[in-house]
Amino acid sequence: MEDKEEFDEAEIEYTSYAGEHHLPLIMSLVDQELSEPYSIFTYRYFVYLWPQLCFLAFHKGRCVGTVVCKMGEHRQTYRGYIAMLVVIKPFRGRGLATELVTRSIKVMMESGCEEVTLEAEVSNKGALALYGRLGFIRAKRLYHYYLNGMDAFRLKLLFPKPRVPQIASQDQTQQAQEQENFTG
Repeated sequence: MEDKEEFDEAEIEYTSYAGEHHLPLIMSLVDQELSEPYSIFTYRYFVYLWPQLCFLAFHKGRCVGTVVCKMGEHRQTYRGYIAMLVVIKPFRGRGLATELVTRSIKVMMESGCEEVTLEAEVSNKGALALYGRLGFIRAKRLYHYYLNGMDAFRLKLLFPKPRVPQIASQDQTQQAQEQENFTG
């Protein structure tokens, strides 16, 4: 097991995807840490269409974490989707993944998403714990979801519907005043 990297949290810089120079950094992290292989076209699909939903974490100029997401219509719901999340082992357990995911969720909420979904391997205890702390629920088990034969949980975070204040009609206001006068 790799040792934890000693660092001050102020040394971590977070940045949005800023162009083609970030793509090899994202690809390298995902390829070394996640079980699914992705083509260059998959990465470009996400980072070109939703660059505002892709964030990177740097420590002293070295990319140590990333999140890659998208959003769009899905079955009459405007939904965010977390496609990839990686923090390299020596930097795990220090809040980097939480910060990366939180930044993307904030953009999704501000963009009008009603929910966020993702898949995580059933054996990935760290990811399941992280998303559980952030309020995600296990919506479904997907059998043999990954190419390695592992099952996944579909995780879902539902955003509360904004409350629209109701304006009482004149009749409702008059009835409330009459009721108050009667009981008062």
